[in-house]
Amino acid sequence: MVSSKATTVADYLAELPDERRAVISDIRDRVNAAIPAGYRETMAWGMITWEVPLEVSGPTYNKKPLMYAALAAQKNHNALYLTCAYAEPERYARLEQAFEEAGLKFDMGKSCLRFKGAEELAWDAIADELATSSPEEFVAYTDEARASGRRC
Repeated sequence: MVSSKATTVADYLAELPDERRAVISDIRDRVNAAIPAGYRETMAWGMITWEVPLEVSGPTYNKKPLMYAALAAQKNHNALYLTCAYAEPERYARLEQAFEEAGLKFDMGKSCLRFKGAEELAWDAIADELATSSPEEFVAYTDEARASGRRC
């Protein structure tokens, strides 16, 4: 799958082959357990997305909720999008170091962490990064980053 037209997470999971569904469901459960309260799980951009509701962030540059994390079954891999780690160089470096210390390949471009199975992920480090910012803190960071020209 590259992009899904599913409108619910249940529909998205149902359209996946059994093996991919098992992996995506496992990681989804882990994200839901780690992510702070206040983020909304939804389908956006053709993938499972955890976003900051517009009523929390206020208007955004593209009129869409801010994506904090997302999960998708791509054509040749699975992808966990961690904008929370991509947006802050220190957090990105911590994540990269955790993968190295665990002897795992850190296959991350922009915010997309590519993997085939959960065993390829330094999950404790990912969970720590997911847990670090409330929706309000993430909004404040992204507002400041955009104003200063940093990536986010």
